[in-house]
Amino acid sequence: MEVRPRDTERQVRRRKSPLRQVADFAAASGVGQKAGVALAATGLALTVGLPATSPVMATSESGQTESALAVSGGSQPEVSAAASAKIDFSRAAVATAADPDGKLKQLLSAQSVGSIQRASSVGTLASPLDSLVTASPFGYRVSPLTGGTGDFHRGQDFVAQCGTAVHAAATGKVTFAGWHEYGGGNRVVVDHGNGLETTYNHLSSFNVKVGQTVTRGDTVALSGTTGASTGCHLHFEVQVNGEVVDPMGWL
Repeated sequence: MEVRPRDTERQVRRRKSPLRQVADFAAASGVGQKAGVALAATGLALTVGLPATSPVMATSESGQTESALAVSGGSQPEVSAAASAKIDFSRAAVATAADPDGKLKQLLSAQSVGSIQRASSVGTLASPLDSLVTASPFGYRVSPLTGGTGDFHRGQDFVAQCGTAVHAAATGKVTFAGWHEYGGGNRVVVDHGNGLETTYNHLSSFNVKVGQTVTRGDTVALSGTTGASTGCHLHFEVQVNGEVVDPMGWL
């Protein structure tokens, strides 16, 4: 009886799992060459796709041949990139749960700031005070100054004794720091980009100047009762494309 030489490679293939055989095939044939690289405005997403090729076969432990990928036909296109192509792996470019400013920037860059829904914006701004207790909400109310109805409150009032530290709700550039002649008293405005601004009002003092970049959580002022105010508190506003919105939709 003729003794066939042992096929050592076949024995190795039999010992490998079907998944491992598919991986080896992909590495040998270049199936994994085709990769799509998508760069978001502030984050990096890498996607690797398996293009349509001839069927990839895997041999099970029982020796049966099965189709691992039900794909067909077509030649493998060559994928190339320009020598000048760059990928930014800097920390600022990658938004994670531990990078709230990156998350906010990604949110603002992904769509028009005016069309962002509350479900997406809630929690993207940090608290302007160490502890938030609402004194007067955003929207129509009875005026605490005149007692008249129909007064539109442009922001959210939070309880704060005079001299309480006021923090930047997110990283941004100071565009106003001074006296607000329409009732805000000492006021600081921070521009966070893409049409989003926050304002801090009735301050007893502030320690920032126009053009200065502040970081989320930085102390920018101390609360007070300057301007049209009936007592010590912080009046906090969120503006989207110049229009005030409910701050609680962002905090």
